[in-house]
Amino acid sequence: MNFSILLSSIIIILCIIVSKISTKIGVPSLLLFLIMGMLFGTDGVFKIPFDNYVFAEQICTIILILIMFYGGFGTNWNAAKGVAPRAFLLSFLGTFITSMIVGLLCHFILKIDLFESFLIGSVIGSTDAASVFFILRSRKLNLKGGLASLLELESGSNDPMSYMLTVIFLGLIGKTLGSPLSITYMVFSQIVYALAVAAAVSWFAYMVLKKFTFPVSGLDTIFVLTIALLSYSLSSSIGGNGFLSTYIVGIILGNQKIKNKVTLVHFFDGITSLVQMVLFFLLGLLAFPSKMPDILATAVFVTLFITFIARPIAVFAILIPFKVDIKSQLLVMWAGLRGAASIVFAIFVMVSGQELNYDVFHIVFFLALMSVLFQGSLLPIIAKKLDLVDSDENVLKTFNDYVDDSDMELIQITIPQHHHWVGRPIMDIELPEDSIIVTVERGNTTIIPNGKTVIEAGDVVILNAKRTKYYDISLREIHINLHHPWRDKELKDLNLPKNNLIVMIKRDGGTVIPRGNTVIRDKDIVLLRDV
Repeated sequence: MNFSILLSSIIIILCIIVSKISTKIGVPSLLLFLIMGMLFGTDGVFKIPFDNYVFAEQICTIILILIMFYGGFGTNWNAAKGVAPRAFLLSFLGTFITSMIVGLLCHFILKIDLFESFLIGSVIGSTDAASVFFILRSRKLNLKGGLASLLELESGSNDPMSYMLTVIFLGLIGKTLGSPLSITYMVFSQIVYALAVAAAVSWFAYMVLKKFTFPVSGLDTIFVLTIALLSYSLSSSIGGNGFLSTYIVGIILGNQKIKNKVTLVHFFDGITSLVQMVLFFLLGLLAFPSKMPDILATAVFVTLFITFIARPIAVFAILIPFKVDIKSQLLVMWAGLRGAASIVFAIFVMVSGQELNYDVFHIVFFLALMSVLFQGSLLPIIAKKLDLVDSDENVLKTFNDYVDDSDMELIQITIPQHHHWVGRPIMDIELPEDSIIVTVERGNTTIIPNGKTVIEAGDVVILNAKRTKYYDISLREIHINLHHPWRDKELKDLNLPKNNLIVMIKRDGGTVIPRGNTVIRDKDIVLLRDV
């Protein structure tokens, strides 16, 4: 047990280091996680024996639930709704077209059994949300014409269609589905039951988050995490598409005004980053490189089929009616990355117990490896070559943790007697960029200020200013008491180390803006920028 925990800790630390390295060499770190898994696996350097597809399926299902939920929860609907119709058509109709074309090509060119051909096409039909999200965010790759939001919506919502097609063709191969009526009912139940569960769970979760006061901080995060698992399990247990329910619940809750939404998104951002490391490493661990030569020819053909024939046909067929320009269509075509979701669906096939003529898992694994390596690495370069990179906007604004809730914050400033704002009208005060004075509290009176409002000593000014998201400084609180050497000294007389600065003093429940002649008093709390 101790050895397993130690090994897991070392692997996660290595994955974090690899993430840092990947940004420097320009290779998606998800690819490196796969390779690390292969190095640790049975055929690798460390030779950890692992071929338990059932265990892998259980772990990967939970991870996919979290990734699907976060795909919805983190998507900013205001930024995405303009491209939603074409994104959802790509997600559902595009996945169907892609899967069917790959199936036909596998059957007629590679001479694979018909249903098995369509099963391979179904497993690899969807683009991978984990890979697409990671590349857009890590490279800060915003795209013109709402293409970033389109790719986010498509990749976040097309796994349910791929999963449904996989289940159908597994049923046809195993002869558990034999009639058009049974197939029709399966499609009906997968979609309708999923939507019904999503609506019910979303309403329940929203009402709890809105009206219920959690007794302990952080329980709301645990509640939302449980809702993600509930939406999948409840839908699946009655015959619905659990992944579809999970995604819809995520996108509904993520775009509501709920308490601590930014904190929730940051939590899921962190937890999905961790589970993506685990997922890709586990999938790499499950692969046997020694089996690759046996499936290489088939895998290469399947990779070529989907990358240069099936995906382009699906993209062009759907986007041309929307009059999307050819450059944008080419980029969307190239951005159809296959990754973790396809490999997980291949694991579902492996544990289904169906007798197949081809090693579906390793065919799909090879495809995902090539897709993340070439399509993922070249996506930023191709976007620049096609002149579709939007340098004026931040792609992080298409996610819910970088919009209104986190762009601005209210700052309260109590104006002391000798503050340089005292006696000056607001129009003459040099405020920080993109900030504005919202109200002025003067005694028991609230003043709605205008440019001629004069600031007085004792005013409490409420300032709306941009929040600093990222900074690389350390702030330290110093509590002043009767014996502290700074007590009763002016700031200008303190012998502070070079580059250290007192940025604020907390006094009697208020805030003092430090100046050179400010005297430090007993019981002050001094906030020091500590370098």
